[in-house]
Amino acid sequence: MTTSASARLAELGLVLPAPAAPVAAYVPTVEAGGFLYVSGQVSFVDGALIKGRLGEDVTLEQGVIAAQGCGLMLLAQAQAALGSLDRVARVVKLGAFIASADSFTDQPKVANGASELMVAVFGEAGKHARSAVGVPVLPLGCAVEIDAVFAVHPA
Repeated sequence: MTTSASARLAELGLVLPAPAAPVAAYVPTVEAGGFLYVSGQVSFVDGALIKGRLGEDVTLEQGVIAAQGCGLMLLAQAQAALGSLDRVARVVKLGAFIASADSFTDQPKVANGASELMVAVFGEAGKHARSAVGVPVLPLGCAVEIDAVFAVHPA
């Protein structure tokens, strides 16, 4: 992919949100050994937190949108840490946590909201390893939380 990540975001009509401040005793990112580790980002969309549990009071479609919101915040955190998304060499791994009712088993479909965003922004370099895990509850009552590992070019 020869188009910069910022240009690709613009082509997609997407705007990165302001990076969220940590809500506890951690930092949003750590760059070490050629990788950027981004702490879990919760499901903010248009400034509002998507709360609830998939299969109970959050639909699959709302879950996908929540995961996209997490993905945009992951990119916002990466841009803030790196100065430019063009330093991202590859999306290595996403870890998706989905607040789910016992009977809900479509966690991978929810996580695709963030996964497909990474491929749309970074092309082949956006293809990544992933986990998609159902959990009973997430911080702040949010529906989705996703963390990431990016391989990065030196500054």
